[in-house]
Amino acid sequence: MFGYIVMNKPEIKMKDFDMYRTFYCGLCRELREKYGISGQITLSYDMTFVILLLSGLYEPKTYKGTTRCILHPVRKQPVRKNVMTEYCADMNILLTYYKCLDDWNDDRKYVKLGYARLLEGKNNRLLKLYPDKAKRIVELLDELSALEKQGETDIDRMSGIFGHIMEEILAYRQDEWEKSLRRIGFYLGKFIYLLDAYDDVEEDVKNKDYNPFAEKYTMEGFEGEVRQILMMMMAETCREFEKLPIIKYGDILRNILYSGVWCRFEEVSRKRREEREKEHVGSI
Repeated sequence: MFGYIVMNKPEIKMKDFDMYRTFYCGLCRELREKYGISGQITLSYDMTFVILLLSGLYEPKTYKGTTRCILHPVRKQPVRKNVMTEYCADMNILLTYYKCLDDWNDDRKYVKLGYARLLEGKNNRLLKLYPDKAKRIVELLDELSALEKQGETDIDRMSGIFGHIMEEILAYRQDEWEKSLRRIGFYLGKFIYLLDAYDDVEEDVKNKDYNPFAEKYTMEGFEGEVRQILMMMMAETCREFEKLPIIKYGDILRNILYSGVWCRFEEVSRKRREEREKEHVGSI
């Protein structure tokens, strides 16, 4: 996961921010308890969003508690956990393990290989719990890796593969909500993949790493084109979200979907504009 599905903190009510933080801390604690420190460092805002989405839809029994951590060693922090927290912690480990293996196979990054080995035993247990999801995710990651090696430039195709991965994560169970959850996962996954590519394109080109925007990012109107594509992805995501009968945590989820997801895009865009202005001033 990439950490792009975040809230817009200045625009959220304090009570909603506190609620969000308790689920974030709950996921952190769940990862630590089930998978140790190696699992805890996979913590992401993206998966916290999934917890809130599934919790708002299915309304499982949620347990409240307190915990201490390295960041808050003195004062105990409130946490909330439920079955969605457990599920998302499992999905976090599953995705991280296979992504590390994929990075090792592609770039021979020993750090990723070492991390994958730390998670290997934990992942083997998950294969028994989620055999179909694990198989599908591995197939999709392999397909994505193969196309990256071929230098595929079709951004719709590439982002769609990651969209299908997110489909599997959000499809918690086979019921009347599965279709909408899969569509949310698909378009949200495409958004994440494209925003990550937009964020990393200069660095990827510099390091000669794959990026679907490598041939476009210096063209006039590139930023506007990316913005338009991302807006279409989020429009579809939000359209499906509004079909779900979610009341609980609805304000938090809407803050994230309608506002928070654009924070990183605006940050990257602003940085690019400032760098271009500096280059222009330097050339005078």
